[in-house]
Amino acid sequence: MKIVEILTPAYDAAWLPWAVQYFFLIAIATTSALTASCISFSHPSSTSRRLLPAAVTVLLVSAIVAPIALFADLQQPGRFWHFYAHFTPTSWMSIGAFLLPLFVLLSVLFALFWWLGKTTLLRLTSIFLFLSAISVLIYTGAEIMVIRARPLWHTFFLPLNLALTGWLASLGAMLLVSRWLPTGVQGLPAVLVRRLSLFTLLLLGISAIGWVLGGLTGSEPSFDAAVQLFKTYPTWRMSLYGSVFLALLLVLLLSAEPKQVCSPGRSLLCALVMMGAAWVFRWIILMSVQGVPKYGAGLYLQSMPLGGDGLMGILGIFGLCVALLAVVSWLLDRYPYSHAVVASQD
Repeated sequence: MKIVEILTPAYDAAWLPWAVQYFFLIAIATTSALTASCISFSHPSSTSRRLLPAAVTVLLVSAIVAPIALFADLQQPGRFWHFYAHFTPTSWMSIGAFLLPLFVLLSVLFALFWWLGKTTLLRLTSIFLFLSAISVLIYTGAEIMVIRARPLWHTFFLPLNLALTGWLASLGAMLLVSRWLPTGVQGLPAVLVRRLSLFTLLLLGISAIGWVLGGLTGSEPSFDAAVQLFKTYPTWRMSLYGSVFLALLLVLLLSAEPKQVCSPGRSLLCALVMMGAAWVFRWIILMSVQGVPKYGAGLYLQSMPLGGDGLMGILGIFGLCVALLAVVSWLLDRYPYSHAVVASQD
């Protein structure tokens, strides 16, 4: 009788924590772009216009910082250039190399035209920005979904939930950054913010029900894979319990009167829960799923480095967002955008 010992090799993860930051920020940027683009067509006297300062600020900050996290995740600067030198139409990452710069450019132009009060140019840009944001949402979701070796990734519900949790995070980011803008949190359209947040939660609930029904009918393999993980590993059960808890907590926070939702204390708590839930969802999808063996049993042991590829990289990206937010809020305070809040004719 012979005994064969099988050793598991150690190797670098395909997705690093940089990717979590990128998918988190680009989801906030694209959904903020969709929100701001729609609001730009509202009547100048509409209360929804009061959401534009926060929406544009979130859009500008996240659209600039997100590509930086992507560059870091690519690990080799030359890889980005290869997307252009060797374009591959069958690769979503190669397609995204063209879609992402266009989106960033349109985001900056949208913010500039809003600040200058150029209504016609703003609305014209918003059309292209809306379409560009949709294309980036599709590309970022599809580049994960196409990986068939991972049932938890290879599902239509993944890009859908990435978009919905991104929208929830963008609304939370607007609640957060508005306290440093001249109009403050009280200047937000409380009814609209509360309505959009609850609507996003409703869509997430419908998506979850659809995913469960798909699994029960045998048409959604990702559900079966998730059930197996929840039954076998306590860490995955805790992730489910945590998701349910955060959802219930957010519903409780948003059940208050609109003015209370936009109060300084409650708005801060809502913002942290909304953004935190979206970030944790991406961490589970991108990092935790990589710990599930494609073949065999058990979970791969993971360790996050403390340097630039791990904790310091995560903190660095958030620090960059804070620094850019400080610059934007200072500029808006020094050079008021009051002329941009009330639409003017070109």
